[in-house]
Amino acid sequence: MGAATLWAVAIAVPGAGAEIPVPDADPFYSTPIDLGEYGNGTILDSRPIAVLGLPLPVAGWQVRYRTTDSAGQAAADVATVMAPITPWTGPGDRPLLSYQIAEDSLGTRCAPSFALGGGRDLAITNTLLDVPFLAEALRRGWAVVVSDYEGAQSRFFDGVNSGRAVLDGVRAARAFAPLGITDVSPLGAWGYSGGAFATLWAMQLRASYAPELWFAGVTSGGVPADIPAIARGVDGSVQAGLGVLILIAMTRNDPDLADSLNDSGRALIAQESASCGSDLVAHHVFRRIDDYSAIPDILGSQAFRSVTDRQELGGWAPDVPLYLYHSNSDDVIPSSGFGDLVDRYCALGATLTAVHSGIPGHNPAAVGEAWGAMNFLTDRFAGEPVTAGCTVR
Repeated sequence: MGAATLWAVAIAVPGAGAEIPVPDADPFYSTPIDLGEYGNGTILDSRPIAVLGLPLPVAGWQVRYRTTDSAGQAAADVATVMAPITPWTGPGDRPLLSYQIAEDSLGTRCAPSFALGGGRDLAITNTLLDVPFLAEALRRGWAVVVSDYEGAQSRFFDGVNSGRAVLDGVRAARAFAPLGITDVSPLGAWGYSGGAFATLWAMQLRASYAPELWFAGVTSGGVPADIPAIARGVDGSVQAGLGVLILIAMTRNDPDLADSLNDSGRALIAQESASCGSDLVAHHVFRRIDDYSAIPDILGSQAFRSVTDRQELGGWAPDVPLYLYHSNSDDVIPSSGFGDLVDRYCALGATLTAVHSGIPGHNPAAVGEAWGAMNFLTDRFAGEPVTAGCTVR
């Protein structure tokens, strides 16, 4: 991955991008008052960027576009679109990859567009972790769109909100002439962890929300399934902040859940209302979720599960070819939820390959299984057929 090495070295350059304002202080992110007059995926504004604020051999832009949130309201999101500066030499037209970064946040400073636009803050941590994968996609000649799919309200684990934002980001990227994508350019999507959640929700919604978008192939790994089990698995551990993130996000998605919190829980929500997942992990080592609850075992309560059930993947199956992978010993997202999700998708008629990876750990599996994920996309972009049904290994 020569390009990945270049990017990894480049991001260490001190002072780069220091003048980039956070999204809440940047007028480019503002919502036009006539937003409801535009169709989903309509481009509202755009501007060129130096990707990561550095002189890289990549053309980049930020595109603001119209979407519809999970409450059915018009919303404005931002996507970063990138393409190699070299001509496409593969078969057909240049492919477009919709890449979902694990935004995992409660504030817009954690959005991928801030980092990819050259922002410098600890909030860019999650985006930087995905730079090698983005670089390899660009090295293969693909154009890439990275949406801020959590939206202006930073709604983590809001499936409909995320899925719609991803699909409308693809619509905007296809309509953005400087990117060079055509109506017959093959489409793909990829995400890991929180990015897999957004990717698969988009694919579940595709047929009803964006039927004109056909995806040749979709890859997702470290897939979040069984949200209460994820929170319970990290509760009281070094990564307890991820459970805190889930608790606050679920309360944001359904404010009635706040009735189950105590005074410490309500203070927590106010204190961390704009935090990134990386902030929360640092702030809440070894904490217990029940410290913030007015009821015993909130993670097992009906109040909590009634909120998370609406966000779980697997209610219906994507109708596009899938390649899914997950570590058998994932230390962040229990593998049992992944197995159950694969079983549901297969029972609902999905076409997928599922890899139960022997690579130990959440982050190591992200790296070790990436090659298979990218090669699956390469084959689909080249038009190679995929066998219908499920292959599980």
